Amino acid sequence: MLLPRWFAEALLLLFSILACSNAAFIGVNIGTDLTNMPPPSDIVTLLKSQQITHVRLYDANSHMLKAFANTSIEVMVGVTNEEILKIGRFPSAAAAWVNKNVAAYIPSTNITAIAVGSEVLTTIPHVAPILASALNNIHKALVASNLNFKVKVSSPMSMDIMPKPFPPSTSTFSPSWNTTVYQLLQFLKNTGSFFMLNAYPYYGYTTANGIFPLDYALFKQLSPVKQIVDPNTLLHYNSMFDAMVDAAYYSMEALNFSKIPVVVTETGWPSSGGGDEAAATVANAETFNTNLIKRVLNNSGPPSQPDIPINTYIYELYNEDKRSGPVSERNWGILFPNGTSVYPLSLSGGSSSAALNGSSMFCVAKADADDDKLVDGLNWACGQGRANCAAIQPGQPCYLPNDVKSHASFAFNDYYQKMKSAGGTCDFDGTAITTTRDPSYRTCAYTGSLNANATNGNFPPDALGPASPLGGNANARIIFSYHLPILAPLALTLLQLLLQHDRLL
Repeated sequence: MLLPRWFAEALLLLFSILACSNAAFIGVNIGTDLTNMPPPSDIVTLLKSQQITHVRLYDANSHMLKAFANTSIEVMVGVTNEEILKIGRFPSAAAAWVNKNVAAYIPSTNITAIAVGSEVLTTIPHVAPILASALNNIHKALVASNLNFKVKVSSPMSMDIMPKPFPPSTSTFSPSWNTTVYQLLQFLKNTGSFFMLNAYPYYGYTTANGIFPLDYALFKQLSPVKQIVDPNTLLHYNSMFDAMVDAAYYSMEALNFSKIPVVVTETGWPSSGGGDEAAATVANAETFNTNLIKRVLNNSGPPSQPDIPINTYIYELYNEDKRSGPVSERNWGILFPNGTSVYPLSLSGGSSSAALNGSSMFCVAKADADDDKLVDGLNWACGQGRANCAAIQPGQPCYLPNDVKSHASFAFNDYYQKMKSAGGTCDFDGTAITTTRDPSYRTCAYTGSLNANATNGNFPPDALGPASPLGGNANARIIFSYHLPILAPLALTLLQLLLQHDRLL
């Protein structure tokens, strides 16, 4: 049967929507150079409690990879700089590495990316000529294991390979690295991968000799007279972070490559420094990372590429007290090794008052909870439990993401906040857990959050939600389609239209 043109176009539109539906994410780097490294199981428990969905490892530690099994957390593993020469020279070594460190753990562990080395061009330049070969050998090994569509391969680059990143529109890669960078970009284009960039506004600020104001590096709003504008494009840059990312896009464009997404594999701010590191303070670190999270989660790109979100990994989870160098080198973490926060921070973009070890308590669905049990708990909370579930109705602030875990978390927490003083618990047949992390995000403010007015006061505490078009209380009717993707009804409608069209022919 020949598909009508209108139907084919509709399908293409649907697939385009699905392909672009992933929101930007904030991930975290996990370094291990600390005296008392917590057990992998404790690390994973912490990450799950904070609903962190993406992590980057600097190697492929077997204990860590086993701990991430059955968590759905997306893991980026690393080929160390010391391993690149062998992998680049011998395809068999690449195959052995992939079999041992990737294929052996998939699908239980959700490995989705491999970082080949770290800042190879600027830290071990003698390896640069073989980097492209290492990337290709790793990719061919993934192809042989039928994992090339699931696992992407790239290599994190330092901002130092762009000697003059401002103004962004004139930025280019250092000519001494043009051959290697061109090979890298060609590989990324051919394999549908992304450009990994380590972008540190902290260093951009501290090495600029006062050219840029501190507020610019910290994502703070600048006065009109201090705003940073690219003189060639007249694009306004509200943060040094955006300018750095755009410098990478323009540098790629100078080599005739476009639309290769930039993923920031490292960025952050140290919370302490030596006598000559005045900008390394707890206040600046908290400000930078808080504003970074809000910036990334607004789901937009830099000024030259506004439609390409900037997925970003914060450097780093723990302070690495064994690192050498300046004092700041040991103080990039958002946590101390004992798991307590260096400063309040919500990795979801919500209130930081109940961040990693705050005093407020919230009730959310467990990450590994059974969906059928969550549906039962959601029904009970929105019905007999009299939770206010209006905010998770279609079109309301907490409707998206449209999945049972997100909706159940909101309903469970609303019930818990109202009933805990009267003996109400956070259990829901073993599917819920308490957390001190504020689960609020963007415009969705959970009950008990300091940002609870973010829903604009539309939902009074005792409201049971709007009436369902099927009659009765909408709270009792919102769960029937949770096992379908959000766009499945659109696909079904298109199929029905096609069948009707065929009958008319």
